[in-house]
Amino acid sequence: MSNYKLKSDGGLKRGAEPIDIITRFERIPTHIAETSEEGARHVARQIAEIIRDRSMQGLHCNLALSSGKSPVGVYRELVRMHNEESLSFKNVEIFTVFEFYPVGESEHQSHTHTLKEEFLMQVDIPLENIHILNGKVASNDVTTYCRNYETMIRKKGGIDALLLGFGDEGQIALNESGTYPNTRTRVVALSNKSRKYASSMFYGVENTPTKALTMGIGTILSARKVFVVGWGENKSIAFAKVIEGNIDSAVPGSYLQEHNNIEITIDEDAASLLTRVNTPWLVGTCIWTNRFIRKAVLWLCQQVGKPILKLTYQDYIDHYLGQMIDDTGSTYDKINIQVFNDLQHTISGWPGGKPNGDDTTRPARSSPYPKRVVIFSPHPDDDVISMGGTFLRLADQGHDVHVAYQTSGNIAVHDDVVIQIVDSARECGFEDRYGEICELVASKKKGQAEPFALRQLKGSIRRAEAKAACRHFGINDRTNVHFLNLPFYETGSVKKGAVGQADIDIVVDLLRRVQPHQIYAAGDLSDPHGTHRVCIEAVLAALKQIIEDGDEWLNDCVMWLYRGAWQEWDLDMVDMAVPLSPDEVIKKRHAIYRHLSQKDIVPFPGDDKREFWQRAEDRTQATAQLYDKLGMAEYQAIEVFVKYDVYHQ
Repeated sequence: MSNYKLKSDGGLKRGAEPIDIITRFERIPTHIAETSEEGARHVARQIAEIIRDRSMQGLHCNLALSSGKSPVGVYRELVRMHNEESLSFKNVEIFTVFEFYPVGESEHQSHTHTLKEEFLMQVDIPLENIHILNGKVASNDVTTYCRNYETMIRKKGGIDALLLGFGDEGQIALNESGTYPNTRTRVVALSNKSRKYASSMFYGVENTPTKALTMGIGTILSARKVFVVGWGENKSIAFAKVIEGNIDSAVPGSYLQEHNNIEITIDEDAASLLTRVNTPWLVGTCIWTNRFIRKAVLWLCQQVGKPILKLTYQDYIDHYLGQMIDDTGSTYDKINIQVFNDLQHTISGWPGGKPNGDDTTRPARSSPYPKRVVIFSPHPDDDVISMGGTFLRLADQGHDVHVAYQTSGNIAVHDDVVIQIVDSARECGFEDRYGEICELVASKKKGQAEPFALRQLKGSIRRAEAKAACRHFGINDRTNVHFLNLPFYETGSVKKGAVGQADIDIVVDLLRRVQPHQIYAAGDLSDPHGTHRVCIEAVLAALKQIIEDGDEWLNDCVMWLYRGAWQEWDLDMVDMAVPLSPDEVIKKRHAIYRHLSQKDIVPFPGDDKREFWQRAEDRTQATAQLYDKLGMAEYQAIEVFVKYDVYHQ
């Protein structure tokens, strides 16, 4: 069960309007779950009901299933229902939705392999009832093969229920942008973006297939019931387009608007850009808390292109915010001043608190001073990339700063970097292991986990880089730098495990040794199964254990959340904003430079071609520009944080 969820503040008033009013912009029925776990249970129960209904009629139930990160929770819940609630799958026939081509079902990167591992081999489905898309069919037979697959589906009575996830750009199955709605099962060419996304599974884009077999849009639309699931903020743009946008071939998922029996189930993070979540004042009556008022006013500033204190009564009325003025009993100018002061008070150049200063309106309290601080960094560079300026401020202002690197980050070191570093050691006259390491690299087998010795070496490279960055900020790398090497990460492959007690115990031990007054952790809301998300779960599970054990030091501790290299907190959520000077921006950049293995060539860079230091500077400078446009002081860059209440969240 997920521990990590940011507390919502304000929003739609439940029951004030009928559901068809507040969802009037939505063109597909959508269930918003509080968590991905709740959403998975919601879908699994409906699939189980379909299976049981068909069984009571003496009929088979034909399910079309896809693999991927989003449906995993549904499969786990179905397995639980099989084990604990006697849900039988003996009357079920399975049709897989897509497969890489040419990839065999026994290969670890195969979607069929994943589906079998996560679900099919854990329940009582007869093997003869499992019909897979064979990624190894001969190229000269593939067209006939796909046609026969469609024929088999029709002969079996068609698909009763189909379960899908979405790609980040609204792809369904492996149907790329530009797909026509009448397409059937076929071979498709994968886009560069799709191949890059899948490249981590294949240990490099050069090993990633260029084609796939997939059910077409027409096949999907012919299913009697379609379930779509998705979790995490990184899916929010795609879901907003699919659910509220026009039907567009550039967003294949939008064709699902034409289906008469479909439900999309997403968590609150994936739903964050839907109108009823993002701008609920446009569809219904709202509860106006101070933080929610800030959200609405900042949205209004963006709509009219004005700073806060220049907003007029007419601006509020023209943009459906007259309700806020009426419900709060305030005037527009008082609201302007309230939000301006509220946002202004988030800015502080003293992230650890200003000693002996008036902290009435400052985000961080002045005492005690100096503070003990723990910065949790999921990978060995997230600390300097995401909050390097604040890290520097805390150190320069005399606080006892500790950094805890939660994972080794070893899979993100390119083989060429390893060989270069070993060669450098040889050239410097140290132990000559160049030939041995070259042989170790050459022993790697395509599609398999790297040799343990090579992973150890790559982890050592990243540790040395992290220590160098900490020394650059004046941190003692012998006493204040901690490499936790959480076990969940050390699988040897891109696919990682879940948080276990061993991970939690390691974090608990560190926290009890340091007993910090401040904790900083990466609070990403994107992939619910990604490394950053698992790392925050480990920290929160450790804090929960410490709370249950009654450790008194935690009463004097405040937790701050930062974001990763790709995204930043929306300003309506921000509790502390730390401004950086031009010199601090440069010093932060130099700390990022210490991570040489991540510079220029990164194994899994995604579509963003910028180096990490460029992403970091662009992000913090954009935040500073937002504050400036809202009427605040102008700064070179700003890093922002959200306060997390570990006791009441």
